[in-house]
Parts: sequence; structure tokens; C-alpha cells
Amino acid sequence: MNMPTVSPSSSESDASRRRWLILFVGLLAMTAGCTFQYGLAYLIPALRHEGFSLELASILVACPTAGLLVTLIGWGAAADRWGERVVLAAGLGLAGVVLQIAASVHGAAGLGFCLALGGAAGGSVFAASGRLILGWFARHERGLAMGIRQSAQPLGVALAAVTLPVLGTSGTGLPLRCLGGFCLVAAALVVALVRDPARVQPPAGPGGTPATADRPQAASRPPNPYRQPVLWRIHAASALLVVPQFAVATFALVFLVDARGWDATAAGRLLAVAQLCGAASRLGAGYWSDRVSSRMRPMRTLALTTGIGMLALAVAAAAGSSAAVPVLLACAVVSVSTNGLAFTAVAEYAGSAWAGRALGIQNTGQNALAAATPPVLALAIGSIGFGASFAVVGAFPVVAAALVPVGLERAALRGAALPDSRRRPGEGRMRIRRRHIPSPTEYPPSA
Repeated sequence: MNMPTVSPSSSESDASRRRWLILFVGLLAMTAGCTFQYGLAYLIPALRHEGFSLELASILVACPTAGLLVTLIGWGAAADRWGERVVLAAGLGLAGVVLQIAASVHGAAGLGFCLALGGAAGGSVFAASGRLILGWFARHERGLAMGIRQSAQPLGVALAAVTLPVLGTSGTGLPLRCLGGFCLVAAALVVALVRDPARVQPPAGPGGTPATADRPQAASRPPNPYRQPVLWRIHAASALLVVPQFAVATFALVFLVDARGWDATAAGRLLAVAQLCGAASRLGAGYWSDRVSSRMRPMRTLALTTGIGMLALAVAAAAGSSAAVPVLLACAVVSVSTNGLAFTAVAEYAGSAWAGRALGIQNTGQNALAAATPPVLALAIGSIGFGASFAVVGAFPVVAAALVPVGLERAALRGAALPDSRRRPGEGRMRIRRRHIPSPTEYPPSA
């Protein structure tokens, strides 16, 4: 009796479909978390209608991000230890339950506590979904895959821009229930469809040399990537780039309504389009980085572009010009474009053994400034106006561009040994420099 055979091409096709299905579910889970975490700015008009000042409403909007800071590294360590699926499902499920409770809570203190607790629970998506990309995708396609994953943030903000102003016309209860339901549905899909990638040991020891039988610890204990400056500089640059991103995401609606006289619903729809374009910009940035085999060069270029855009917005806002509206939309697009590049680089430099913790640290730095941006900028806008406040924000991406470690990335790629299959005839193995810089290709997981 002839047994059916499975061709290698069929097996590869099945594996490819599985990877992209997991990426889609991870994107949906991340979108659910981001709609709650970063979309609450579109409830500011509803909160002000309920009697909260702009400053207090901005503090409530920042509460999920403040809660996120407490748990990000812990969620990352949990993903390193127990896997991505259980961490994603547990965090989203808990966030969904807390949001259902928050919908019935009245008063700033109780609402702020629930929002912070929900943010702490929802932090699981920021570490675990990044590890899924590291484990399921090879380096040459990882930039695009991470760009798709990171497009969840502008997609979530776009969804919030379209829905929350409409749902919030009668108060904050219905919007919070809908946000909680979205998290619960995403958690159920994670349980049903997500599978953790295979765990592999890194192929090199602390000095970049292959592990051998007489050096078993080299394979089981990969080097600490934080002994070199690459990750620290990526973390710092990424955190600074969060400031213009959240300045625009939080106050674009307020600027259009208060300074330009727009209706809140119409402004929300326009900003939703800008966020969708921002999601596309993350995909484009990831594809660009795959093609040029660099995460840092595109990141620096986009950081400088963001700084120029914010300064142009400051000038237009100060002058009361109608040009402020298209410039604001351009800033909404370009300010979100670098996030996927930074996350991809962090995961690659950290390696599979450190990725969860490194992404947790990355998210902690970013969300620390994200939590501080709304209340601090609200005070600045109240004191010096939109134009001067946007000018101050424009300085952050310029400093970030100077910190992006383009030179260290080049040195790491030069110092990494080329795989035998990619070495030209007659080309010898390249030596690792004595001052070892971790390479983004040194600890690739099996895709």
C-alpha cells in the first residue's frame, strides 16, 4: 500500500501560512492592547464633559501607560521563561476584565486605579508579541514582519479615533466596555491559534566563538548584551522618539477642536486616516530596513524628518496658519514610523535568550516618557500655547537622531563572521575584534 508523501514545498508552504497566521493574531492582540493603552486620548472630550479639567483628563489618559511601566520587564521575563502564548492570553484576559469593571467606576481616583491596573495587565502584548516575531521569522524578513506587528499602535489609535468620540457622547462607560470586550476576544484568539516558536540554543559563546563540548556553559549561558553600548543607545533614542509621537497622538484632536475650531467627530475621522497612513509607514520602514540590511540608518533619517516636521508644525501653529493641519497630519504619520525598526534591532541584538527582557526594557523606557508626555505637555500648552510647546517637542527627535548607533551597527556587521553559504570563493573567515560588539546576526533563532 502506497503511503501519501508530503513534498518539501508543501511543508514549507504550510510553515509559511502558520507564521503569517500567528503574525496576524499577534497583530490583532497588539491592536487590542494599543487601542486601550494609547487611544484613550480620544475620550478627553468625554472626560471634560464629565467635569474633569484638561490637566486631570490628561493624567487619566496616562494612567494605563503608568501601570504598564510596573510590569513590562516582568512580562518579558515571563515570556522568556514560560512562552509567548500563555503570557499574551493571561495579560489580555486580565486587562479585559479590569476594563469591564472600570466602566462602572465613578470618580478620578477609582477610574485612574482601574486604568493603571488594566495597563499593567495589558503590558504582556508588548513583550510577548515581539518574541513571536523573533522566533518565527528569519532576519531577511523580520523588518517587514516587525513593521506589521508595530503597525498595531497606529491601527489601534486609528480605531480609537473613529469609535471613541462617538461612543463617548453619553459618557465613558460604553467605550470602556467595548475596549474590554476587544481585549477578551483577542485573548481567546491567542489561546486558539498562537503557538510558541521552537526554542533553540545560541550558536556562539560570550566571545563570539562557537561553543564546544568542553565549554558547555557557552551554549547555555549566552553573554549579557548590555555589556556593550548598542542596546542602551537604541533604548535611549527610542524613548526620545516617543515624545513627538505621543504629543501628536494625545493633542492632535484637542488642537484641531480648540485651536482650529473643528468638530470632534470630524477631527477624529481625519486623524484615523493619518494613523492608518502611520501604520503603512511602519511597514514601509521595515521593508526599507530589510532591503538595505540596516535598522539604524533608516531610523536616523526618519528621526531627523520627525524633528523637522515638528518644528514646521510649531511655526504654523504659532502663526495661526491653516497649513498647520496638513503639517500635523504629516507629523502623525512620520512620528510613528521608527518604532518597528527599534524593536527589530533590540530583538536581534539581544538574541532569543534575552529578547523578552530586552523588549521589556525597551518598552519601559518608551512608556516612561509616553506616560509623562500628556500631563507635562498639557501644562506647557496651558502656559505657552501650542506653537511653543510643539517647538520644544521638536528637539527630542533631533537628539534621538544623534544617539542612533549607526556606526556601531556597521562595526557589528563587519565583525560578524559570514555564514559559509554566503562567503565568496577564496574569502576567508572574518575575525572578531577583541572588543566584541554583539552582532544582529550572531544569535539568530531558527525561523
